[in-house]
Amino acid sequence: METITKQLYEGMFLVDVAKASSDWDGVISNITKILERSGSEIISIKKWDDRKLAYDIKGQSRGVYIISYFKVDGPKVQEIEKNLRLSEQVMRLLILNAELMTQEDIDRETPAAKAEKEGIKSTYDSDEESQDDERDFDAQVSEQGIEDEQVYDESESDSDDENNQS
Repeated sequence: METITKQLYEGMFLVDVAKASSDWDGVISNITKILERSGSEIISIKKWDDRKLAYDIKGQSRGVYIISYFKVDGPKVQEIEKNLRLSEQVMRLLILNAELMTQEDIDRETPAAKAEKEGIKSTYDSDEESQDDERDFDAQVSEQGIEDEQVYDESESDSDDENNQS
């Protein structure tokens, strides 16, 4: 008979900002229950950050990332992923093997904890700020008279030069 040893995994879960802010304990409890139901030993579970998404997911433009470290039998990971995908609270998830992680890595301060400790908002907290950054970039590009095609052509020719030198 083969013995299966529990391995360390890192899970990153993306949840809806509205659900997370209205019922944080419920969201964490739901994820914890799913992990424990599969025989996981939870090492750590905490808020990683609140970010603007690159594209809308399920009609949402913002999300809260939750990071978790847990030990579980390898074959159970597929069951955990399936149950989390069926959960209405989790929009996206990623589970990776984290056997090479040290306890120092696991205990590392998250961007959300850093921002809270410093008493500042995350750089991603304001949609207006990101729109201002985009406008600043667009203004710099137009001041320099660079078109999108020129930026693309220059980067393409740079990679061609590198390939020719090899």
